[in-house]
Amino acid sequence: MLTKDNQLLLIGQVTAKSQVPIRTIRYYESLGLLKSSGRTEGNFRQFSADVLTRLSFIKRAQKLGLSLEEIGEILEVYDGGKPACDRIQEKLENKISEIDHQIEQLLTLRGELKGVLSGWESLPIKPEDTICPLIGK
Repeated sequence: MLTKDNQLLLIGQVTAKSQVPIRTIRYYESLGLLKSSGRTEGNFRQFSADVLTRLSFIKRAQKLGLSLEEIGEILEVYDGGKPACDRIQEKLENKISEIDHQIEQLLTLRGELKGVLSGWESLPIKPEDTICPLIGK
């Protein structure tokens, strides 16, 4: 019999404690992000209590912009007994670079849109042979 510290949780209990839907837990398990500790005689999944820490990590990493694939790579390093912080730092630094690039692209687009709109007042009421001459340029 398991002690309270080594208690196995059913998937419904994991959902209740983590606020992560059952379908999501099953999906994470199918991706290898979570591992069940087995099944009951009634074929219900059982998880060790550390699944809650793992789910918390996954959800926080997603909020920071990491994909499930990236999270899987990090967890693989961790599960292999190696520290994962260096890998996490590298991935977060890459995210910052991606965000900076997206900001540059959005600022360029913003300037282009302002340029198009600046000629709007001079637009003829019914342009001929074009849907909109400012866009068709």
